[in-house]
Amino acid sequence: MRSLVFNIAYWSLSGVYAIVCAILALIPGRRVLMHGLRSYSRATLVLMRVICGIKVEVRGTPPKNQPVIIGAKHQSWGDGIVMMAKCGDVNFVCGDHMLDYPLIGWVLKRCGAIVLSNQGGAEAQASLEAGVRRSQGEGRPRPILIYPEGHLTPVGEGMRYRSGVWRLSQQLDRPIVPVATNLGQCWPQNEWSKFSGTAVIEFLDPIGPSEDRDAVLAELETRVEARSRQLEAEFAPVTEPSQCQIPLEGARP
Repeated sequence: MRSLVFNIAYWSLSGVYAIVCAILALIPGRRVLMHGLRSYSRATLVLMRVICGIKVEVRGTPPKNQPVIIGAKHQSWGDGIVMMAKCGDVNFVCGDHMLDYPLIGWVLKRCGAIVLSNQGGAEAQASLEAGVRRSQGEGRPRPILIYPEGHLTPVGEGMRYRSGVWRLSQQLDRPIVPVATNLGQCWPQNEWSKFSGTAVIEFLDPIGPSEDRDAVLAELETRVEARSRQLEAEFAPVTEPSQCQIPLEGARP
């Protein structure tokens, strides 16, 4: 029942904010629009906690308003929402599937997001290069959030880390801040069911810029995946019927 209530509330909130942010995007600059997006992300965290009993714990230091590349684990549709709520004025790299949602393409363009083709190849490379040029031209550099796996992954699993995170670090001369999480145990990928408990977002020590692509990607993947497995192992779900919803499928993954 909690999952049903949350999903109704979340998608209703998203619809309202899509309209509001599309209007805010008409205002020159992106400052007001980014305030709107962060307001949306913080409101979603309130819904997660109040309706689903999902508490978000942050470990390490979020790189607010710092010129870094955030290379984060991607287990949940809620990952980007949580990161935007915790990292201040953050830019982000996202797949072109986000353009399928009404008004979102306009909002992404106005906030300066780097939208890549999910198919990769030359088109994705060109989009990344354009994003690098825009980032170099910003008066006040801001963190850039990217999910190196490129796709949502189930809890306990991982995919090969793509080179986009390294390219951003190398061309912008910025360190990479690895981020591990177990949020997928509360909000699995983009599934309907949600599970009560404490989700941890942990910012790890940065990895400096380097010309050695393979070494950087290997270190990033090893650190993020190893720490995410540790966070998953320590996860303590709320199982009492009065506190946690029963998934529609009948069992949690």
